[in-house]
Amino acid sequence: MTDPAVDAVRPGTGSAPPAGSPPRGLDLDRLAGYLATHRPDLADGPPRARLIAGGKSNLTYLLAIGDREVVLRRPPLGHVLATAHDMAREHRVISALVPTGVPVPTPLLFCPDPAVIGAPFYLMERVDGVVYRDRAQTDRLSAGQRRDLATAMMDTLATLHSVPPAEVGLADFGRPEGFLARQVRRWAGQLESSRSRPLPGVDELRDRLAATVPEGANEGRIVHGDYRLDNLLATVEPVAVRAVLDWEMATLGDPLADLGLLLTYWDVLGDSDLAAGNPVADGLGPRAGFPTGAELIERYAGRADVDVGPLHWHVALGCFKLAVICEGIHYRHALGQTLGGGFDRIGDLVAPLVAHGLAATGGHG
Repeated sequence: MTDPAVDAVRPGTGSAPPAGSPPRGLDLDRLAGYLATHRPDLADGPPRARLIAGGKSNLTYLLAIGDREVVLRRPPLGHVLATAHDMAREHRVISALVPTGVPVPTPLLFCPDPAVIGAPFYLMERVDGVVYRDRAQTDRLSAGQRRDLATAMMDTLATLHSVPPAEVGLADFGRPEGFLARQVRRWAGQLESSRSRPLPGVDELRDRLAATVPEGANEGRIVHGDYRLDNLLATVEPVAVRAVLDWEMATLGDPLADLGLLLTYWDVLGDSDLAAGNPVADGLGPRAGFPTGAELIERYAGRADVDVGPLHWHVALGCFKLAVICEGIHYRHALGQTLGGGFDRIGDLVAPLVAHGLAATGGHG
């Protein structure tokens, strides 16, 4: 989830940034000096920058450098959860996937030095396309376009999960063994880093997940970690996924974790009373005119060499993970460390996500 901003631009979705004061989180003078040394082809005068509208975590900027437009990614301004905003990992995985069938932006440069703009960052090519994230956008699509867009989303995920990690230099990108149990422990730790108010039921959900971890029959695949429609750049004439974005939580693990989180966005948030005006899932799911979650899984299962099986536990994990992410964003907002609008409602999603997660742990799988 990346931070919303002052307009509705994502890579490929808006005009060049205007001249004027740089957005927060970006020192353009230092950036220009760094580029002059490390990528002189990207040092055609001082860059102009605009914070790109998006989700709620890492920050994304559109840069205009001369006649060229590129995109910069950096961690949020404050309260950075351990391992959750790793620019080096994000840059590495998209670099590895460029020659595969998975559509990703072409990476241009990685800077590990926080002294340049205040945090590590990387640059990538701008990709033409639209991020569909709210009803104002998706209501303009025909029923066929929505169906085809959802189909393309699932076909792209199946393609990702079919990429052999060792063949693209990612054999050591994660520790697949025990991935699901480790996910529960990791997000439990992230919860403690973000806990600033009473959260009824969240400890029970954590404990239920820990006590019922399923066997990870599919471990060892490349997992995106936050796969959903509004982390894709797409076109609808023709319908195609142009790029998968926001790889900050990618690793090697069980692809069912991607499916469980996708269903959390799609069915839990996108097909409930939470959907209307929801800053996370307003344009997703059946209430926005898309196919059901069951139809998405059926499409995926017909194209991925993955034993899908029941997904109740994985949806519960998705609810827990998303609740922790939302709580972290709520905490940053309370500290005044968020940019853009919509953050005041994020904390309201935590309780219903916990409730849905607890309900899902009553199922099998």
